[in-house]
Amino acid sequence: MDEHAPRTDAAGRHVPVMLDEVLSLLAPALEQPGAIHIDGTLGMGGHAEAVLGAHPGVRLIGIDRDREALALAGERLAPFADRVDLVHAVNDEVPDALDDLGIATANSMFFDLGVSSLQLDEADRGFAYAKDAPLDMRMDQGEGLTAADVLNTYDARDLARVLATYGEERYARRIAEAVVREREREPFTTSARLVEVLRAAIPAHTQKGGHPAKRTFQALRIEVNAELAVWERALPAALARLAIDGRIAVLSFHSLEDRITKRVLTAGAASSAPPDLPVELPEHAADLELLTRGAATPSESERATNPRSASVRLRAARRIRPPRPAPARPASRRGVAR
Repeated sequence: MDEHAPRTDAAGRHVPVMLDEVLSLLAPALEQPGAIHIDGTLGMGGHAEAVLGAHPGVRLIGIDRDREALALAGERLAPFADRVDLVHAVNDEVPDALDDLGIATANSMFFDLGVSSLQLDEADRGFAYAKDAPLDMRMDQGEGLTAADVLNTYDARDLARVLATYGEERYARRIAEAVVREREREPFTTSARLVEVLRAAIPAHTQKGGHPAKRTFQALRIEVNAELAVWERALPAALARLAIDGRIAVLSFHSLEDRITKRVLTAGAASSAPPDLPVELPEHAADLELLTRGAATPSESERATNPRSASVRLRAARRIRPPRPAPARPASRRGVAR
């Protein structure tokens, strides 16, 4: 192979974000004998590879809803195969994955939320507005609505809701009306045509601050994959299986994800006792300790060398008390590969 040719394996296509900070925050939990580490959004395995390399006693449970990502990560993690379980699942199914493997609790957990480098770089996935591609945007291409389905079937009110809520798009109603008009002429199938409609619908003087399609593509991706609804279920469910002294770290790439993470972790780190209660009962005591002051952000040098890290926020916490009982869950549908 030409040593100057671009690498197409997972290691060559993925630069882990805030890797040193994540490893430092999780290290005390990873150093526990027989530690179980969950990577709830495995992606192409960059953070997982670093964890396994730095902690030879750790067993990794790698979870992802994207089969292609799991395959690439499996190749990357092959040197550690005897300590790795790969699970095709959505991250709100962490408890089911642990049950399938006969594991009660995990010592360490990591979630790298949002779209992965693989999904952005693969033109035929339709995630990137800079490339003309089929409007798919499904993280798991085996099921569910595509972005084209959303554009071609949602009424103007629902489209505007999606764009305003998940994209924080100022011109959501205007865009939705333009999409409905255009789809009557011809259904949407590719990203380039959608970008053309967005350029025409959004006032030109507002497009100087960034690409006019950015917010709409974010909103469609979140809607197609139910990302926020899944994360609202996933984080409490995962925390319920975090061991005492266990640690969790979460990377969020936009404010909507980070808001959920902040709310759940902050609630866990606060007493739930009424203000006028003279003595705090054990069931009201905080069960988490926050490990970051607010949200940590990448260094200037990392933002310069890896532009995709620019918006990331890192939050982490440690379990200091047993969690409240988790709600009942539906039966597991997951398959485990080892």
